[in-house]
This record gives sequence, structure tokens and C-alpha cells, in this order.
Amino acid sequence: MNVQLTPQQTAAYLRTLPAIRERCGRVYDLAKQGKLEYFEYHPEKEADVAAFCSDIIQRDFGTNYASIPPHGRWRHLDAGRLRVEPLIAKWKESEHIDEKEICKRLLDLFLVSVLLDAGAGNSWQYKEEDSGQSFSRSEGLGVASIHMFEQGLFSGNSDQPYRVDALGLSQITTEKTAEAMQVTESNPMVGIEGRASLLANLSKALRKNSEFFGEEARPGNMLDFLERNSRIDGSTRKVHVSSLWHVLMEGLSSIWPARLSLGGISLGDVWPCSVLKPFAVNEGDDLVPFHKLSGWISYSLIEPIEKVMKWKFDGLEDLTGLPEYRNGGLLVDFGVLTLKQNILPASFYPDPSSSIPRFAPSHPAIVEWRAMTVIELDRIADAIRAKLGLTASQLTLPQVLESATWKGGREIAKQRRPATGGPPIDIESDGTVF
Repeated sequence: MNVQLTPQQTAAYLRTLPAIRERCGRVYDLAKQGKLEYFEYHPEKEADVAAFCSDIIQRDFGTNYASIPPHGRWRHLDAGRLRVEPLIAKWKESEHIDEKEICKRLLDLFLVSVLLDAGAGNSWQYKEEDSGQSFSRSEGLGVASIHMFEQGLFSGNSDQPYRVDALGLSQITTEKTAEAMQVTESNPMVGIEGRASLLANLSKALRKNSEFFGEEARPGNMLDFLERNSRIDGSTRKVHVSSLWHVLMEGLSSIWPARLSLGGISLGDVWPCSVLKPFAVNEGDDLVPFHKLSGWISYSLIEPIEKVMKWKFDGLEDLTGLPEYRNGGLLVDFGVLTLKQNILPASFYPDPSSSIPRFAPSHPAIVEWRAMTVIELDRIADAIRAKLGLTASQLTLPQVLESATWKGGREIAKQRRPATGGPPIDIESDGTVF
């Protein structure tokens, strides 16, 4: 029997973690029946993806699966060389601060770094002055952000550069962001205005939500909220992932561009999916939530909390794979998903010499692609575990994302398109979605 829900009830549901997998699962069920509008689904190709990803895992980690780190921003901040641990060591030596303050600083850093991590385009690079190394894409954005943090760009307290607060963020402009990220006419970045506006919006959100971020209006203060909502189990402090999700969805909801609302509630990274429309009973039944950046933030913040504070998170199985162009590109490049023939007019191919279509993030083809990516990442993870003889606890989804699918998406893109290394489907980034 279909349950009638108010738009407000549906909106509240669409902002939960379990809603992501459930709504994407509805799209997947239609894919199995060949009923997607834009894509054909070829499940027989999943074995090729699993084999490719398993080979990458074995190449990089052998059989030492326990050494595979979780997917998170930490790796990008350490691109090319270690940066985070030396920073922690410096704080301990020069300031003698405790673990809690160390963790708060890392949460400050990791949050702004993730917010700056939408797709930068194929051309932009960041050159690190002291090492002389150059980085592009997520690593470049990560390395740039840790240097911005060390320079005190996000802090409103000149005596304490190593923090992020509302005052510091309120002083950031597009020009300052572009300068710090070495953006020039010859080194262009996609979505620089969107990134700067996210940081300005974050400033307001921190001030507005003292329940989570304290009177200092500082991201790291969410640690105090999580501690208040934790429990002691033996000698271990445990926090449910839904508490962190609550902080991110409620405390940061106002930072995202206004897109879609339901019952007067702004939904964030939630989009209409045309193939679900015929089955809708309640208003909003055709909407699919992804909350990709919130998921990426969650993975990125959980790691320092568990590593520095030695806390443990419950409910991590509710977190999904991230529906972005590397994970999704892996599926397209291996033919698990193929665009239907002649489904797109020529206007979707702006480069006559390229077979890569270009879409706005709101296009129904992108919504289908992202929904399928969420479910396929679960299926690929299971196939990799079966191939390697591992259980879900021996090789978690965050480990699969880090060591296999995200990395695999990048590697196959470089093989197929060596000139750019770009994805097989192009998305018009505004600096706030991908």
C-alpha cells in the first residue's frame, strides 16, 4: 500500500543517508528492465571493471589489504609528499596542544579543502613553491588548500593562522581565491567564483549554527557536538554517523546554491529523474538525492576523528559510493553503461572533433548516470571482494573507493584519452557539484 506523505516529510527523508541508496536503487531497478531514458545497462561488463580494479589493488598493495587507507581528503593533502603529519608534529612541538585541538584544526582544514574540491577542469595546475612539484585536479586543489590554511587565509585571528572561522572566511573574495590557487589566463580554473561563494556562504552558516560550531563559529567545534551525542562502549567512544550527517545537512544546508526545494525546504544535491516520474505517488517521488559533497566531507572528517581521537563511528554502512565523474567514468569507459544511440542532438557535442558529450549537472542523463554509479559501486565492491576472497569488513567501501574505483576511473581515462585524462562524459562544473 502506498503511503501518502506531505512534501515536508518527503523533503526530510530526501536529506537522510538511507534515501540516497534507496532512490538510486529505484533507478537501477528500471535499468535492469532496459527502461532508462538515456543509458543502456550491460551487467556482464561489471566483471571487466572488477578485474581491472582488483589488478590495481594488487599492484599497489599486494595482499596487504589492511594497509589500504579509506577514501578521504587526507590523501590529496599529502600528494607527492607528507604534509599533514609534519604539520601535526609542528603543532605538538611548538604549541603543545592536545589531541582535541589538533583534531579541530584538521576538521577545519579538511572541511574547507573538500569545499574547494569540485572539478577544476583539464587545464589548471598548482605549482608548489618549496618542492617545485606541480599538481592538477583534486591533488592540486588539496595541496593549494593546505597552503592557504597554513598562510592563515581562512582565519580571522592573525595570532592563530591554523584555523578556519566565520570572520576569516567572510574576508575571502574570488580574487583572493584565484590568486592563492595561481589562477591566470594561461592557467584557468573552472568554477572559481562558485568556490569563493561557497566559502562566503560557509562563513554565514557557521555564525548561524552555534549549536554545532560554537561561539567561535568554527567548523572544528562540531567535535564538541559529536562528543555530546556519543556514547562510551567499554574503553571506546562511539558516535553514530547520523550525528555527523545531521551536522552537515543542517549546519551547512545554507551554503549550497539554491536549486530545488520541496515543502519550503531546500534540498541541496537532489535532482528530478524523469524515468521515476510515471511511478510517483507523492510529490517528490521522482527526486533522487546524491549529497555527493556531504558524503565526501563525511569520509574526509571521519578519518582524522578516528585517527586522532581514537573514536569509532557506527552506521558507516549507510554511506554510499560517491557519484562523481571518476567513479561514473569508470563504468562508461568499460561499457557497463552506454549512452543510447542517437539519443542526443549534435548540440551536446560542442567539440566537433570529440565524441564526448557535455551536459549541465541537472540534465536527466546525468541524474541517471549518477544514480547508477551509486548502486554500481556497491556491486563492483562486492565483485572485487569475491575475486579477492574478502569480506566487507576486510575491504570496506571507503577502501574500494580509494584503492580501486576512483583511482581506476582516473587510470582508464588516461589510457582512453591520453591528451586530457578527462572523463568520457563532460559536465559543466560551477565549482559546487563535482
